[in-house]
Amino acid sequence: MDLSCFKAYDLRGRVPDQLNPTLAEKIGRAYVEITGAKKVIVGYDIRLSSPDITEALSSGLMAAGADVYDIGLCGTEQVYFATSHYGMDGGIMVTASHNPKDHNGMKMVGPESRPISSDNGLNDIRDRVLEPFANAPEQGRYETLEVMSAYVDHLLGYIDAGSLKPMTIVCNAGNGGAGLVIDELEQHLPFEFVKVHHQPDGHFPNGVPNPILPENRTATADAVIEHGAAMGIAWDGDYDRCFFFDENGRFIEGYYVVGLLADQFLRKTGGGKVIHDPRLTWNTLDLVKAAGGEAIESKTGHAFIKQRMRDEDAVYGGEMSAHHYFRDFAYCDSGMIPWLLIAERLCQSGQTLSSLIDARIEAYPASGEINRTINDPPKVIAAIEAKYSVGAKSVSFVDGLSVEFDNWRFNLRMSNTEPVVRLNVESRADKALMEEKTEELLQEMDRLNTN
Repeated sequence: MDLSCFKAYDLRGRVPDQLNPTLAEKIGRAYVEITGAKKVIVGYDIRLSSPDITEALSSGLMAAGADVYDIGLCGTEQVYFATSHYGMDGGIMVTASHNPKDHNGMKMVGPESRPISSDNGLNDIRDRVLEPFANAPEQGRYETLEVMSAYVDHLLGYIDAGSLKPMTIVCNAGNGGAGLVIDELEQHLPFEFVKVHHQPDGHFPNGVPNPILPENRTATADAVIEHGAAMGIAWDGDYDRCFFFDENGRFIEGYYVVGLLADQFLRKTGGGKVIHDPRLTWNTLDLVKAAGGEAIESKTGHAFIKQRMRDEDAVYGGEMSAHHYFRDFAYCDSGMIPWLLIAERLCQSGQTLSSLIDARIEAYPASGEINRTINDPPKVIAAIEAKYSVGAKSVSFVDGLSVEFDNWRFNLRMSNTEPVVRLNVESRADKALMEEKTEELLQEMDRLNTN
C-alpha cells in the first residue's frame, strides 16, 4: 500500500493513487486504535474528493468504536474549535489546503486540539494501517453537529463591537470555504464586504487558492482599488492562513502583520508573552516590548509554536508565513481572528493600513523569504556560518542559522521538505544596506553551490 501521503505534520497526496476512500477507512480505524479516542470531530474542505474520503474515514472511526461528530463543510480551524469547545477526544480535517486540486489530505488533532504529527502518533497511525483490523465489539455512532453559530460567537469575542465603524473590505475566499464564514459574520458587523471568488467550488475556476503566489494576488488588489476599500483579505482553501492588502492594493508581507497583531492583542491583554519565529524578528521584538509584552523565539512550524505557546502560556503566536495562533483558540491558528483584530485597529485608530505598516517597513526593511535550490544545504550553511560569524554580535541556531550585527541580521534555514535553503535579511532603517547584504549572501550561496 502506498503510504507516501503521510508527511511530517499531516497527510497530503494525489487522489486516488496516494489517498483514496479505501486508505481513508483504514486511517480512521488506525487513528482510534493509536489514540484511544472515543469521540471524534470530522470536517472537510471544498475539494471534490472530500465528501467520499470523509465518509470512508468516518466509517473507519466508527468500525473501531469511536463516535463521529460530523461538522460538514468547514475550515481547518472549525475542527480545532469544535474539538476543544465540545471537549472531544480528537478531530480530523479532510483538506489539502493550497495543494493542486487533484490532491487531498488530513490534519489530525488530539484532546484540546493538540496537533498529532510524526513525533507524537502520526507515524504510529501510518504503521498501523498496514496491519489487519478487527471490528470493535460495539460500533461507534454517527451524528451531525452544528458548530457555525458557536464558532462565530467565539470569533466576535476577540473584538470590541462598539468600536467598529462602517468601512469597505474586499474579501477573496479563492473559491475555498472562507466565504461561508464571512456570510455569517457579515450580519454582526458594520462592514460592507466586496466578495471576490466567493462561492465554494472544488473545481477551482480561478486557480488553487494560495495567495502566497504573486499571480494569485491581482484579483484582490484590483478589487481594493476599484471599490476604494480600507483593506483586502485573501485566504487559502481551508482558510487557516489569511493575507492582507492595504487600501492601495499593496500586498503586505506576513512579517509586518505579526508585529501589528502582537501590538493590537497586547493592548487588549495589558501584556503577556508572544511567540514568534526566528526568520525576521526585530520589528516584532520592538512592538512587543513597546506594548509591555515579552517576545519569545520558537522554531518555525505549527507544532513547535503551539507547544511553546502552551509551555509559556503565551497570548499570541505569529509566523511570517501568515499563520497566527491564539491562546483562547486552543493555541491554534485561525485565518479569521487576525483580520477582525486589524479591522478593529483601523476603526479605533482612524489610521489607514498603509500608514500603520509603512512606518514599520521603514524602521525594519526586510528582503522577504528568498528560496534557492542548493545541492548540499548543510555544507553551504556551515560555510556561511564560518564566514559571517566573525565579528557578529550574536549567532543562534534556534531554527537554522541566525546571525546578527548591530544594524543588520539574517536567517538561513533548510526546508523540511525540499532541497532548498530559505534566506531572510533585515536591517535597521537602512533599505540599501539590507539589499546590499541580501545580494552579497545570494552570490556567496551561488558560489558555494557550484564549488
